[in-house]
Amino acid sequence: MMSPVSDMWCYHWKRKLQHFLYLFTIYVISVQDLVLGCSDCRISLSNPTGIFTSPCFPSDYPNSQACKWTLRAPPGFIIQITFIEFDIEEAPNCIYDSLTLDTGENQVKFCGVTAKGLSFNSTGNEMIVSFASDFSIQKRGFNASYTRVAVSLRNQKVIIPQTPDVDPVSVAKTVPVPELSQFTLCFEATKASNDANDWKAFSYIDPLSTELLSFGKTTKGHFLSISGTECILDHVLITNSDGDFFTETFEQLCIVWDGFSGTIGVNGKSIYHTVHCSGTFGQVIHGNGKLVLGSDSNEISSLNGNIYNFRLWNFTMSSQKLSNLSCDVKGNIIDWENDFWSIPTSALKAENNLSCGSYLIPPRTTEPTSCENLGSLCQATTVNATTPPPPIVTTNMPDTNRTDKPNDGGLFYRISITVFNYKPILESKVQSVVAEWLNQTFQNWNYTVYVVNISIQPTTVNELPREKRSITEQRFVVWALLVYNSTNNISLEEQAIRQKLISNNGTIGDGLRVHTVDVDPVEKCTAEENPPNYFWPDTRPTVTNFTLCHGNSVQIASRTCFLNPQNYTSYWGQPDLRNCTENAADIANQLLNLTGEGQQLTSDKVNDVVQKLKKIVNDEEIDESLGSTVVTIFSNILTSSDSVLAASSSEALKTIDTLALKIQFTGPSMSISTRNLALGVSSINSTSFSGSSFSVGPQNNASDFQLDFDKNQGNALASVVLPSSLLKNLSQDEFEAVSRAQFTFFNKNGLFQDSEMNANLTSFVVACSIGNVTIRDLQDAVKITIKHTLFQEDLNPTCVFWDMNKNNGNGGWNPTGCIAQAESNENETVCLCNHLTHFGVLMDLQGTASQIDPQNNKVLTFITYIGCGISAIFSAATLLTYIAFEKLRRDYPSKILMNLSTALLFLNLVFLLDGWIASFNIEGLCIAVAALLHFFLLATFTWMGLEAVHMYIALVKVFNTYIRRYILKFCIIGWGLPALVVAIVLASTNTNASRVYGKDLYGRDAKGQGGDDFCWIKDKVVFYVTCAGYFGIMFLMNVAMFVVVMVQICGRNGKRSNRTLREEVLRNLRSMVSLTFLLGMTWGFAFFAWGPLNLPFMYLFAIFNSLQGLFIFVFHCAMKENVQKQWRRHLCCGRFRLADNSDWSKTATNIIKKSSDNLGKSLSSSSIGSNSTYLTSKSKSTSNTYFKRNSHTDNTFVDKPLSKFAQVDGEQTPIIPVHQVIDKVKGYCSAHSDNFYKNIMMSDTFSHSTKF
Repeated sequence: MMSPVSDMWCYHWKRKLQHFLYLFTIYVISVQDLVLGCSDCRISLSNPTGIFTSPCFPSDYPNSQACKWTLRAPPGFIIQITFIEFDIEEAPNCIYDSLTLDTGENQVKFCGVTAKGLSFNSTGNEMIVSFASDFSIQKRGFNASYTRVAVSLRNQKVIIPQTPDVDPVSVAKTVPVPELSQFTLCFEATKASNDANDWKAFSYIDPLSTELLSFGKTTKGHFLSISGTECILDHVLITNSDGDFFTETFEQLCIVWDGFSGTIGVNGKSIYHTVHCSGTFGQVIHGNGKLVLGSDSNEISSLNGNIYNFRLWNFTMSSQKLSNLSCDVKGNIIDWENDFWSIPTSALKAENNLSCGSYLIPPRTTEPTSCENLGSLCQATTVNATTPPPPIVTTNMPDTNRTDKPNDGGLFYRISITVFNYKPILESKVQSVVAEWLNQTFQNWNYTVYVVNISIQPTTVNELPREKRSITEQRFVVWALLVYNSTNNISLEEQAIRQKLISNNGTIGDGLRVHTVDVDPVEKCTAEENPPNYFWPDTRPTVTNFTLCHGNSVQIASRTCFLNPQNYTSYWGQPDLRNCTENAADIANQLLNLTGEGQQLTSDKVNDVVQKLKKIVNDEEIDESLGSTVVTIFSNILTSSDSVLAASSSEALKTIDTLALKIQFTGPSMSISTRNLALGVSSINSTSFSGSSFSVGPQNNASDFQLDFDKNQGNALASVVLPSSLLKNLSQDEFEAVSRAQFTFFNKNGLFQDSEMNANLTSFVVACSIGNVTIRDLQDAVKITIKHTLFQEDLNPTCVFWDMNKNNGNGGWNPTGCIAQAESNENETVCLCNHLTHFGVLMDLQGTASQIDPQNNKVLTFITYIGCGISAIFSAATLLTYIAFEKLRRDYPSKILMNLSTALLFLNLVFLLDGWIASFNIEGLCIAVAALLHFFLLATFTWMGLEAVHMYIALVKVFNTYIRRYILKFCIIGWGLPALVVAIVLASTNTNASRVYGKDLYGRDAKGQGGDDFCWIKDKVVFYVTCAGYFGIMFLMNVAMFVVVMVQICGRNGKRSNRTLREEVLRNLRSMVSLTFLLGMTWGFAFFAWGPLNLPFMYLFAIFNSLQGLFIFVFHCAMKENVQKQWRRHLCCGRFRLADNSDWSKTATNIIKKSSDNLGKSLSSSSIGSNSTYLTSKSKSTSNTYFKRNSHTDNTFVDKPLSKFAQVDGEQTPIIPVHQVIDKVKGYCSAHSDNFYKNIMMSDTFSHSTKF
């Protein structure tokens, strides 16, 4: 039979259990809703093409969804999205479930089935699709495909920046502007109507910032300024009422200037005029200046508008040639192509209606009728158009991809109406009346239709009966084009249109009468192949079809099905194959986008890119601009893993060598520097050659490298010194052919993979060659100095070169002809070689991860991740235990333990997430994770060190003082010191944190293959100083404390006579093990993982350190008696529950606490257990006596006041050695002495006070 107390407790616990079950039910429902989400619907999509769907598609989407897809493409691309299936709950204004499409310029909301089959284009390189569902009614949702479309500058306008100092739009530095004595200049522009300020459309300045040429408007009017002479042009320009030539729509303006005659020709709005400006006679516009769109200074504003198709020629054009000027006439100085301009992405905007636009996918000219637009008129089957659009010819109508239409056209209908006129009326009047009648006829119809491009012509009436004819009768044939905006997939038959017109015959008025009505659908453009290998399917009028260029997986060709406005028939336009031409620069730019940051490269993709680069380099002439693009592409490729690069590494190296040999440059030398690859070429004169040198080093405040010729850098990563006798062994033909020296530096070594070499490549790789000749068997050796990528203590370097003929032509390292010099050190190796090629340094070193074979590496990885997961769980359990039970965290050691558990918990969590986050290839996120992992690792080390400091204060330093704000000061050190270290590291990077933190491959095998991406410290100096050195200090301090504590434990326990030797050994062993994990002694295994002991200690390191959180939970939480009592009191039921009154009152320890509140917060470490030497406390009362109450009697014993007190803040603090307390209590509690000793030894109430 249970006691009343137990019954009350069980009832209390049942109520708690009910609350727990209620919370658990809510959790299960929440998890179920999460599972019902089916998939992650808040993601970014950056692949060239793809498909995404609503959650659970094709099943119904769940309730309460909030999805967001962000579609991104590289600069120079737009995104096209097509809804293949679309079914969302329909409601007025889409107030329940809806899909919102943000194209970059506007947002459109859809519901119902309105968007099915429609395509949309972004205005920039990003599009956002949002989907939301409410708490009821689910539909199938949607299935959408997306693709990126390359956008040339012909399809983009430039928004002129209004701040000339920020992101100016200018001609590229690679485009030289020659000296001009005459020119022809054409451009299109728009201007905001509400801007009355002075402005400039463009400015051309020399290197001294002197303006040489500009066009704009001031209070005097429109002007052209040439070398400081302003020529007013207003009297030859057609302006509006505000005096502006440019309006809100694009208008082309061409300006012709002839310095030999001082005349200016202006062609605007198809009218050509000339102006004589005598001040420009004989003037010359100097070359090598800078042309900027907008104003070049703050004195006058930039044109508040847009510019398009800016072209410049260095000759004059006649008025006839200007009137016939087409988009295909390219400017021979400046043209409207990407290569000619330097334009920030924010200033570019793609549009479909630009005069020279080519292949953009046409958008709708009218918004599809959606529930949001119709409001209360939204119905399931019909829509009602309230106001028809004006009668204008429209193109680029949407293709709804409907399959239920019985005819070939379906959107366009030809209408032929014969009208009789019984009154004398003008033909123009007839056309106006018929047009009005047609619009009124279709205005209140249940189909969204409108009429465009009405034409009319009179005919004879011979076929009518003679008696019916009258001299006043006239017959007119009216031709019209009817456009049906089919947004709800409702079929519109030709007969319905005919009946509608005939039924409204009586409303035409003015003596007009409809005689016959014919309605025919406009046919599709039929499928055909033109030119060969380009297939175009059946296409509706005004729709543009796209297909990939033949033999190309990137470039796109297009062809439009046009509508003839004369007879309303469809016909194919000419295929637009401009992007399919083999333009090396365009192909290189496309490859640059495909390999840019964030792109996922596979082995096949890399091989394809290398083959295209090989074709460009071998077949094209390579200038500096194209060469820079190719080098950047190779640099992007080098970021891939070794396995991805393996198949194409040999071809890539040969292509880079060919590029260095073929690139054309002006001046004595040129260099191209990227993040992973640097290329330098220097002209040499074979007859006067006296030696040369190259060096490469880091560039200040940049991630690229700096190449120097004939100048050695102080901090060079690699250098090559060529002797003066380099060319002596060449034949006469080779000697005369030598004209250049090539130098290449590889920051990444992924292209140099030797399957037969067991040693590790521990340096950068540098290559040097002379022209296209082979240099070998030199009299004087070439001196190569290469920095190590890893700090090396035990040097055993081997200087090697990359032999292209090894491994069946795949290449491999060969040490022949190279020797390592004695001046080599742990940071760099100096090699002497008697030939030229790619050089590197191999070392057979201990301490590298490649010593571990793949099988053991997998086992260690498995142990680490499983152990870290377990450690995180039990660290959280320790933390929650001390947080939940207030009595457990009253003393200082418990609070220190809580901080250590927190640091360990987050260290394990960040470590577990690190590899997953690294897979996203987001540099900023990877840097942040690496810095967090660094911080929590240092915080863990610091709190383990603070545990040792606390033990030192409690056991060794016995001065009678008091530490104010003890835990606060520990927290400042425990969390602040690691944060300070990480902050200093980040500050030292000069805003380029990727030098220190970032993604790298870890766990490679002996051949340097494999490995996993991991965000961690890349800089070895930072790692050794802030991690290895930092822990080394903590480790030495903790070892010293460990020895001191174990001496104290063994010395104190040795004096106990009531325990057997076995009990003493077990107690001491348990204390030693608990201290080992608390102080992090197992981290020291890393210092012994060397030589033949490497693998065993790696296993010990992985097992014990990954499970540190578990061991701390066991020894410092689960095995502590006061923790067990709290668990039994609050978490157990029935006979396992501990009564509230069965606590410390039954022990001598509790007697001491009950008799006086002098014992303050303890300073003893929780790891000491029963091994503290002294008991010291801060008195919280004004009494100088120390009271003890015998547990067997009610007598109170009053000791004499202690002889020494420390005065702290007006309080006296007594000091009593532990053994004296134990001896006294034993006298009072002889019957419970052993129980008392056990409680004292396992409690956290030993303290010692010290005043800072």
